[in-house]
Amino acid sequence: MPRFRLDRHPAPIGEMLLVTDADGALRGLDFPEFEAKLLRLLRAQYREDVTLTAGAAPRAIVRALDAYFAGDLAAIDAIPVATGGTPFQRAVWAELRTIPVGTTTTYGALANRLGHPTAFRAVGAANGANPVPIVVPCHRVIGANGALTGYGGGEFRKRWLLDHEGAHP
Repeated sequence: MPRFRLDRHPAPIGEMLLVTDADGALRGLDFPEFEAKLLRLLRAQYREDVTLTAGAAPRAIVRALDAYFAGDLAAIDAIPVATGGTPFQRAVWAELRTIPVGTTTTYGALANRLGHPTAFRAVGAANGANPVPIVVPCHRVIGANGALTGYGGGEFRKRWLLDHEGAHP
């Protein structure tokens, strides 16, 4: 059974839940109103129960998130992330980290980049199952019509993050 630490950290878009492992990698990030969803995502990825014990997140992760929110938008790029999930989900999440700050892409374009041009719905599902939003920037994916669709942390957070990064879909 995977055992992780759970920390709570303030941010301009609301308190964040930070789930980290003993190696110092970020395993999950969400907001208190979505704590049950975060646990479901972690359990689904590891196909077993997950134990969360209160504990401080590594200082390097906290510093990088604070720097990001203070305007150093590249600071989150150095945060180590470890996830479960299927090989397809992990491929989508890895591709999300290549979307440059200040830009957006669509589910279809992301599917094309992955070499699966008809898999835009599967890309959307993987995007929705992303356990580490912000750091794995699923907020940079928008609908083909430019709509701010499908952000698990709430549309107001997605809009805030895109504005913060200077992206104007």
